[in-house]
Amino acid sequence: MNPNANDPRPLYTRATEQTAALIRTVRPDQLSSPTPCAEFDVRTLLSHLTGGTHRIATIGEGGDGMAVHPFVDGIDDKGWPTAYDEARTRVRAAWADDTRLDALVQVPWGEAPGRIALSGYVMENVTHVWDLSESLGHPVQLDPELAEFALAIARRVLPDEERDADTPFDTAQPAPEGADAYGQLAAWLGRRPLD
Repeated sequence: MNPNANDPRPLYTRATEQTAALIRTVRPDQLSSPTPCAEFDVRTLLSHLTGGTHRIATIGEGGDGMAVHPFVDGIDDKGWPTAYDEARTRVRAAWADDTRLDALVQVPWGEAPGRIALSGYVMENVTHVWDLSESLGHPVQLDPELAEFALAIARRVLPDEERDADTPFDTAQPAPEGADAYGQLAAWLGRRPLD
């Protein structure tokens, strides 16, 4: 088992720092741009990144994360950096108590110990950061260790390449030749680079 899976909080924090840095680069004229996640434009992806972060914060606080819509509404186009920073600050506080790592929590894929739930949210965050980076033309260097961790989690929780309609990620695609860990993660979760 990956030692980071025992306490994924430091990696989650790094992932959200990376996400925040990327969100700060988004220009208003990019908000309607497409993403590799076909049903999302950049604005919808930012809404999902922020909403999903509120969901894992609620889970860490002992609340019902499934009652939290994984998208947020009403954010001004210039307000995404602040909205995301507020959500990720809430997560750090919610998961500060070590006992939350062993508590059984409900997440979209079932019941799991907190450490496994938070690891899954590292995977989701890092995957969506790849989506956002693709959409924005790769304005910041992404942390390879985060992608390696997320890829290991993705292969563990989604071991089959074929996915059904109930799975939130598409069927795995072949990774481009020479793909780094982000490219491999994206391909494993059914994504293709934007043309």
